[in-house]
Amino acid sequence: QKVSNITENNIDVIGIAKNSLTACIEVFFVRQSKMIGREKYFFNEDLEEKEILSEFVKQYYLTNENIPSKIMISEEIEDKEILEQILSDKSGRKVEIRHPQKGEKLRFVEMAKNNAKVSLENKVNDKFSILNELKELLDLDILPRKIECYDISNLSGTNMVAGMCVLKDGVINKSLSRRFKIKTILGQDDPACMREVISRRLKHSIDNQNGGFGKLPDVIFVDGGITQLRAAKEAVEEYNLEIPIYGMVKNDKHRTRALINENREELELSEELKNLITKFQDTVHDTAIEYHRKLRDVEVSKSKLDDIKGIGENRKKELLKKFSTIQEIKDANLEELTQIKGITNELAEKLKKEL
Repeated sequence: QKVSNITENNIDVIGIAKNSLTACIEVFFVRQSKMIGREKYFFNEDLEEKEILSEFVKQYYLTNENIPSKIMISEEIEDKEILEQILSDKSGRKVEIRHPQKGEKLRFVEMAKNNAKVSLENKVNDKFSILNELKELLDLDILPRKIECYDISNLSGTNMVAGMCVLKDGVINKSLSRRFKIKTILGQDDPACMREVISRRLKHSIDNQNGGFGKLPDVIFVDGGITQLRAAKEAVEEYNLEIPIYGMVKNDKHRTRALINENREELELSEELKNLITKFQDTVHDTAIEYHRKLRDVEVSKSKLDDIKGIGENRKKELLKKFSTIQEIKDANLEELTQIKGITNELAEKLKKEL
C-alpha cells in the first residue's frame, strides 16, 4: 500500500544491510506502478556493503532474463556505467542504475534497506536460537559461539592430513578453515593424528590469541569414533584446558543423526540441528579430503615424471597441462604425446614404457 502510487512502472529496488558476519540484500519488484513481489539473499562475505552490492548486481542481472528498465540501489557501486551498457545490450533497451538522493525514490530504497535490516536481525535471532538449543543440549555454561570441527583423511597411511572448519555464531565461516599435514605420525593411526592436530591448533591460540587461529573454541566436534574423541580430549588436557568435545555420528544415509560424548552416550538432535551439523560435518570432510587429494596428486606427478630422464620441468608442465593426470598420459597414444613441444617419438616411447 505504501508504494502503490510510485510513478515508476518497471523497476527493481535493492537495499542492503550488514553486520560483522552476514549481509542481507532485499529486492523489491515494481511493475505497472505496483510492487508485485520481493526476494532476499544472504551472504557471508567480509566486504564493504557497496562491494557486496556491486557483486550481487553483476551476478544477479547478468544471469537473469527479466531485466527492468531501472535498478535503484541503496549504495553507489563501481563500474555502474559499464554495467548499464551491458544490461542495455542484453535487454535490447536502455537500462539505468540509480542511487537516489531524495524524493519518493529515496524513500523506496530506504524501505528496501530497512527490510533487509529486519531480515538480517531475524536471521541472527534464528542463529542464536539454534545456539541456545545446542547450549541446553550439551549442558554448557556459555553460548557456543565458536565451534571447531576436525576430520582426518588418509589412504592406507599415506599423505595423512586433517581439516578444520569453524562454526561462528551459527554460521560456517569458510575463511577460518585450516588444513594440516600430519608431521609426527607414521602409518595409519587416525586417533594419534587427531591428537597431534588439535594439540598443534591449541598451541597457536595459547601462544598468540590475536594470530590466525584467533581465540580458543568453546566446543570441539570430531568426525570419527570414540577413539578420536578421546584422543582429542587428551590434547585438550595436555594444556590443562576445559573444552567440551563431542563426536558426530552419521546414519546409513551419511547424515549426522546424533552427537556422542566420551561415555558413548548419544545426544539426540532436532531436525534443525541435524541439518546444521550435517552441513558442518560435510564441510570439514570436504576440506580434509580435498587437501589429501591435492598432496596425493602432487606426489604422484612428481615421483612418476621426475624419475624419467629427458622429462624436465618444462616438458612436465606441458604434459600435465594437456593431459591433467598421469593416468591420461599413460592412456595417450604416441601421436598424441609427440604433439607436445619437445616430446620426440623416441621420448614418447620411453615415457610410455616408464609409466
